[in-house]
Amino acid sequence: MKVIIQRVRQASVTVDGLVISEIGRGLCVLVGIKANDTLADMEYIVKKILNLKLFDDEKGKRWAASVMDKRYEVLCVSQFTLYHVMKGNKLDFHRAMSAAHAEPFYKNFIGELGKAYEPELIKDGQFGALMTVRIENDGPVTIEIESPSPKEIPGLVPE
Repeated sequence: MKVIIQRVRQASVTVDGLVISEIGRGLCVLVGIKANDTLADMEYIVKKILNLKLFDDEKGKRWAASVMDKRYEVLCVSQFTLYHVMKGNKLDFHRAMSAAHAEPFYKNFIGELGKAYEPELIKDGQFGALMTVRIENDGPVTIEIESPSPKEIPGLVPE
């Protein structure tokens, strides 16, 4: 899995002219799912999103508080284009998980974020829809994280 995490003052998702999801301060997370991603990849990314120190703490110390520490919201948006390959000027998405498999995987990911944090603070877009995503980046702060291959995850034996 790969995520692009943006610290935001606010963010929203609009589909067909209607705002379907919005948050105030927190994180907007663009989520890419690779064809061979597993539960281990999901668990790794969930932990990183929720525990990254991207905010100032109560004493004003920079890079000292996570989204959970601040009780801020998280808005996730599925984005298969994160797993593109360039073929000249044309994009190829064969590395991305097929929509039929990615949708339940993504829904499970949203559920796991809610279980690890607070479900009412986890929002998402609409899988497979043409969305308008409005992001008011704070900083700006943008972080890219990709789950390691199975051989790189301590304690995990590759299949």
